[in-house]
Amino acid sequence: MADKKLDDTILPVETTADGEILADRRTVVKGIVAAGVGAAVALPTYLRDFGGPASAFAQSGDPVKLGFIEDESGNLAVYGLQKVHAAQLAVKEINEGKTLKGAPNIGAGFLGVEGQVAKKPPIISKEGTKLDVVDAGGDKSVTDLVYDEDDDILIDSGEKGILGRELQLLKADGQSNNAVWQQLARKLIQEDKVDVLVAGFASAEREAIRPIVDQAKQLYFYTNQYEGGVADANTFCTGPVCEQQVIPTVQYMVEKFGPKCYTIAADYNFGQLTAAWTKAYIPLVGGEIIGEEFIPLSVSEFSQVIARIQQAKPDWVMTLLVGQNHHNYYPQAAAAGLKFPMASTVNMAQGYEHKRFAPPSLANMHNAIQYQMEVPTARNRAFVKRWMEMFPDDQYIGEMAQNTYFTVHLYAKAARLAGTTEQEKVRRCLELGWNIEAPEGSVFLEPGTHHCAHPIRLAYCDENHNVSFVRDWPMIQAWWLQRLGVNLVRTPEFKQYTPDEDPYFKMFGKA
Repeated sequence: MADKKLDDTILPVETTADGEILADRRTVVKGIVAAGVGAAVALPTYLRDFGGPASAFAQSGDPVKLGFIEDESGNLAVYGLQKVHAAQLAVKEINEGKTLKGAPNIGAGFLGVEGQVAKKPPIISKEGTKLDVVDAGGDKSVTDLVYDEDDDILIDSGEKGILGRELQLLKADGQSNNAVWQQLARKLIQEDKVDVLVAGFASAEREAIRPIVDQAKQLYFYTNQYEGGVADANTFCTGPVCEQQVIPTVQYMVEKFGPKCYTIAADYNFGQLTAAWTKAYIPLVGGEIIGEEFIPLSVSEFSQVIARIQQAKPDWVMTLLVGQNHHNYYPQAAAAGLKFPMASTVNMAQGYEHKRFAPPSLANMHNAIQYQMEVPTARNRAFVKRWMEMFPDDQYIGEMAQNTYFTVHLYAKAARLAGTTEQEKVRRCLELGWNIEAPEGSVFLEPGTHHCAHPIRLAYCDENHNVSFVRDWPMIQAWWLQRLGVNLVRTPEFKQYTPDEDPYFKMFGKA
């Protein structure tokens, strides 16, 4: 049955006399079924074409289909298996009637208070999954400004599933093979007719299927940390990008260790473009690139690379290596006596090398992350506990897995508010601007660029491979596409921008 027009329905939101939604960031927009249909309310103009509760009851009993592709085998399986488990946990919670706190049209914010803090950050043990504290940082004798956030973020949604329908996970193994990815994307979209697609670790995988997504006008979530720049009306990128990771990391490393950087990166678009970001930004903070190498994903032996780094004598090394083969660089570098400080946007938080390799392979590694399992907050400890109860054999929960988890919940919330799983309406609902309370903290989905603002923490790995967070940024926007003028709500686009299209880097950087 077709959805009724908005004039015949009631939306479960409170509004002011001017028609603006009233919602606190610490509350959730409930499912339409739970809200009931007892009282009519004024409707903001941007919701005019969305269905409401009447259309929710008109939905068929067929499941909502979530298409999901990740690498369960091959070179990238170390990441893909985590993401599969993240989707399974989120789907289970949604079907059991749970949701994450959050609401549309709010933005991100924090409650700032004065508190007593330790002089040093706590150090979290690399052993096990209980996030044991090795060192609490000393007595809490320093008064400082801190920010607060909700400890309990998983609450009742008011219904099981989405709009009274079971959420069904249709997962497929991309096998770390781009040709397989394309075949699977076509099958899920054309044959299975999924309502939403969540897929992709490597940027090459995303770019392999994005033309298929755009041709079908498929609602698509890419949940990985990546090099940035995708401006696509059908695609929502919920992981962090270079302005949220490269810039904080580079600034910290230049200030702490010195200006000379040597970059080694995976030889595909993620590594190439992230290295380009590093090269473009580092002059702005007084640094310079003294060496740069791009390593094919098939390479697992690094003796010559290590020798060239030793000869160059940088102040620090930016490592943008990806996959099982590249991970071999770290024990090989440690065995060769390479002790330069390291920075990355992928290590620890994704491949959990600090747990997989013997110390001191990852000693003195720094990474500006939006999430990794050691984040020592109450909400994250509760999330880790829920995860390990479902997957007791897992060793780690990485950044991309957590992104996948909150993204699946975000889709469910948007579909409930839209009152339908019709993809165009859900997409427009996602463009309201969403706050969602994730295990990492408060996340904001920016409407015009389809990217998220994240809390960012600078993770540090010591010689014993224990982890501490030595600096926090409560919220960093994905601002770069905005600076380039991208507004997908107003002007749909279907491309990826690169740093050489940004005149500001050339204007303010050194020749």
